[in-house]
Amino acid sequence: MSWIKTIPFEQATGKLKSLYARVTGPDKNVDNIMLSHSLRPHTMEGHMAIYKYVLHHSGNTLPKWFLEAVGVWVSQLNGCDYCVQHHFAGMKRLLADDARADAIQTAVAHLDIEATPLDPAQHQALRYAQKLTLTPAEMVQADVQALRDVGYEDGEILEINQVSAYFSYANRTVLGLGCSTQGDVIGLSPNNSGDPDDWNHS
Repeated sequence: MSWIKTIPFEQATGKLKSLYARVTGPDKNVDNIMLSHSLRPHTMEGHMAIYKYVLHHSGNTLPKWFLEAVGVWVSQLNGCDYCVQHHFAGMKRLLADDARADAIQTAVAHLDIEATPLDPAQHQALRYAQKLTLTPAEMVQADVQALRDVGYEDGEILEINQVSAYFSYANRTVLGLGCSTQGDVIGLSPNNSGDPDDWNHS
């Protein structure tokens, strides 16, 4: 499940046990990415807070399925199959259009922005996410202006930025600790966007 020791749900005590209770899915399943934090529960708490606030918060205005798509794109760029699998499944469920979701997945797998069945503004968001992921030191003000030019407001640009940045963090957590999807229930997410402190997965 990972290259470092983890504490299973059944053996958790104290703070870790209370955190596990907040992130469990069906049958008390805890995703391996969260299990990887078990030796330092405070890092799990931080991870879940930023994940929920960045991707699953009612204050966001961009469609949640598209924020998931940005996450899948960044994860593909980083070679993180774990996050690609989890978040493609979540995106597909939220989009509720299997054919379109599968076409997005195919284009993403080929790193082909233009082939994704998305609108021009969404294509530009993926270009921004790609540059931020692969060559962050080369970002310039014009990259933000390009998002404004296709209609994004600055708050929406911040959403794209934060999702892109979060997924690079999550990808490096997974890749650096050898997390696998073994035992995970793929595609669960904290669906109660109205309560940022509700982390329950379904």
